[in-house]
Amino acid sequence: MKKLIKLSLIGMATSLVVGCATNSDIENLQSQIDGLKTSVTQASADASSAQAAASEAKDAANRAATASEEANRKLDRMFQKTMQK
Repeated sequence: MKKLIKLSLIGMATSLVVGCATNSDIENLQSQIDGLKTSVTQASADASSAQAAASEAKDAANRAATASEEANRKLDRMFQKTMQK
């Protein structure tokens, strides 16, 4: 009987120590998760900013291409007029 009580006390003490270590580990993991959430939020904001900048660059490139095509058409018309004279 005494042996059973001793084993029970040892088991309880072990579970308390393991339980405390587990709580500490959980708190550590939670702080890491919070840090990762912050990093993910920042990365998402950076990605949105990069996407907006890329969209602006694409629009500018499209405007430049349109202007270039128009300039080419004007030059072709001017060339055709000079060739007709």
